[in-house]
Amino acid sequence: MSTQPEHPTLLIPGPIEFDDAVLQSMSHFSESHVGPGFVSTFGETLSMLRKLFQTTNPASQPFVISGSGTLGWDLVAANLVEPGEDVLVLSTGYFSDGFADCLRVYGAQVTELKAPVGGRPQLPEIEKALSEKRYKVLTVTHVDTSTGVLSELQKLSDLVHRVSPDTLIIVDGVCSVACEEIAFDDWKLDGVVTASQKAIGCPAGLSISMFSGRAMEALQKRKAPPASYFGSLKNWTPIMQNYEARKPSYFATPSPQLIHALHTALCQILSKPLAARFARHKEVSDKIKSVVAELGLRQIAGDPNDQAHGMTAFYLPEGVQAAELLPKLAKKGVIFAGGIHREIAPKYVRFGHMGVSVTDPSRGDIDRAIEALRSGLLECGYQQVQKQT
Repeated sequence: MSTQPEHPTLLIPGPIEFDDAVLQSMSHFSESHVGPGFVSTFGETLSMLRKLFQTTNPASQPFVISGSGTLGWDLVAANLVEPGEDVLVLSTGYFSDGFADCLRVYGAQVTELKAPVGGRPQLPEIEKALSEKRYKVLTVTHVDTSTGVLSELQKLSDLVHRVSPDTLIIVDGVCSVACEEIAFDDWKLDGVVTASQKAIGCPAGLSISMFSGRAMEALQKRKAPPASYFGSLKNWTPIMQNYEARKPSYFATPSPQLIHALHTALCQILSKPLAARFARHKEVSDKIKSVVAELGLRQIAGDPNDQAHGMTAFYLPEGVQAAELLPKLAKKGVIFAGGIHREIAPKYVRFGHMGVSVTDPSRGDIDRAIEALRSGLLECGYQQVQKQT
C-alpha cells in the first residue's frame, strides 16, 4: 500500500503519479553537489539515460539540467541553430507551435508544416519541403500533449537521411520518453529533449536530453557562441562528461534531491526490459481507447496509427462541457486535464495514462478513472453509452 497521503489520482498528461520510492528519494539528506556520494549518483544517472534512450554510441551526450521540459527547446534553439538558419518544424499541436516560437526568438528562419487538428504532416509533403530548401534542423514533437497525436520517427528519419542528410533531426519527447519507444541509435536521431515529470516518473524540475555526435559537432562548429549562458551546451558538456566519469565538476548548482529521485525512477524503469514497458503502455492505452469508443466519443487523433500510448485526448459529447465534467471527476478522486489546443480547447479533455499508474495495476488508477468517466458523463446527462457501429 502507498504511504502517500490520500489524494485524488492525477491522470493528466504530466505531471503524473509518482512511486513511493521516488518520492522518498526526494527526502535525501543535504549533501554537496561535488561530494563523492552525489557525484556517483549523478554519474550513474547519466549512464542509465543512455540505456533509456537506447544509445551505445560514446559520441552521444546526455544532459540533465535544472529546468522544465521547455528548457529543451531553448537548448536546441540556442546551441544548434544560428540566426538566419532555416528550421523545418512539423506541427501537430500547441507544443509543436511553441517549439517554433522558441526557435524564432533565437533568430531561426522557421518554416512550419501544419497538419489539420488531430493529424500529422505526411511524408510526401515533408519530402517536398526538404527538397526545396536546405534546413539546418528538423523538429518533430513525438507526442503533442495538446492533441495526443503520435508522430512516427523511424520512417521520418529514413526520409530525412535520404533527402537531406545534413539536416539534424530533433525530437520533442517530453510526452513520449519512457512510454513510447525511442531507438536513438537505430533511428539515427540527433537530439531528443524531455522532462522528468511525465512517463519517467520523477517530480518536475529537470530538463533531460540526449544529443548525437553529429549534433555535438554542429555545436562545436558554430560561428558565434551559443545564444544563452545558462543554456549553453558548451558550458554544460564538460560538466556532464566529468560527472559521468565520476569526477566532481561545477558550472551551476544541480538539485541533488531531484537527481536522487531521477536515479530511483531510472533504476525502476531499467529493472525490466524496455520492450515490456512499452507493451504495457500500449495494452492500457488500447483498453482506454476501447472504452472511449464504447462511450460513443471521438478521439482528437482520428487515425489509430497517430494515437499516443501515454495519453488519450477525446472530444466531449454535445451538451457536456469540460467545466462541468472535470469537477465531477475530481469529486470521484480522479483528475483529468482540459483541452489546450487553441482551435478546439473547450471541446475536449485529456486523460494521461503513463508511468506507475500503468505499470502497477495494483494501484487501480486506470480502472478507477474509467469508472469515474462513465459515471461522470451520466451525471452530466449524457446517455449514449452503447458501442459505436
